[in-house]
Amino acid sequence: MTLQQLEYIIAIEEYGYFVEAAEASGVTQSTMSLMVKKLEEELDVKIFNRDTHPVSVTEIGRKVIDEAKLVVYHAKQLTELTRSEKELCSGDLNVAMITTVAPVLMAGMFKFAKLHYPALRLQMEELMTSTILAKLKKAEIDMGILASPVNDPDLLEIPLYHERFFVYVSPEDAMMQQDSIERDHVLDHPVWIMRDGVRLFDRSMLRPDETFTYEKMYEGGRVGILIQIANENGGVTIIPETHIRFLTKQMQACLKPIVNPEPKRTICLAFRKDYIHEQIMNIVVKSIKTIIPFELWDETIKKDYLKL
Repeated sequence: MTLQQLEYIIAIEEYGYFVEAAEASGVTQSTMSLMVKKLEEELDVKIFNRDTHPVSVTEIGRKVIDEAKLVVYHAKQLTELTRSEKELCSGDLNVAMITTVAPVLMAGMFKFAKLHYPALRLQMEELMTSTILAKLKKAEIDMGILASPVNDPDLLEIPLYHERFFVYVSPEDAMMQQDSIERDHVLDHPVWIMRDGVRLFDRSMLRPDETFTYEKMYEGGRVGILIQIANENGGVTIIPETHIRFLTKQMQACLKPIVNPEPKRTICLAFRKDYIHEQIMNIVVKSIKTIIPFELWDETIKKDYLKL
């Protein structure tokens, strides 16, 4: 069994076809097919069902590929231990973030990497929290940016920043006359949310003893859509503090703080406990610090350099 064979089966799972996987791996289809066949014979299992198009992964094959991803990940970690400082700032970096953070961070992080670390090939995607955690545990991504706490013993998290939530009130709504909104009174009005599609918030989503939380209100990152719907249909929607800078002055005038208590969330950087690339982690944190206002930073990232 070789690392190359493990990389091949990972590529086949990704592309679904031997031809495309072989092209992406820089080998011929016959070479890849032969190497995968030898691996299956060595393990005495069938990893792929070749009768389907695209090829499908067998039940045992799924377990083998998941372990293969971890082995390849750790092999890359060992390689990085011997690289020079200059080399450490190059290569691939895969970061996933929740959709309510992506509109705030993604463009600025790409810009920072392009200006200061052009050899760093940054790839980012926006995903649901559960998907980010699953990809981290399988070593399919390097880092995740999501709401804290992560509550996973296999992962480390660094708090990045804290933000409040505001109510956006349609201009015609009577709530426009209020200076602030009591949290328990937010649901006295129709609330537009983006969770499993855009719709009005359903009180049945809450337990009898539970008040609303941001996570129950909003999974999407498109605040402009929610504002437009509220403007044309009445009611309110919930806006995270870091999204306010994207709003027009007219829209900002329709924002009301939520009080008693004031809802907040913490956004964190999460990665595997066996992640060793300290310098890259600090580059990511530094890029976020250029985007998020200083007053929102967690005390942890106010340090010049973070240690793993």
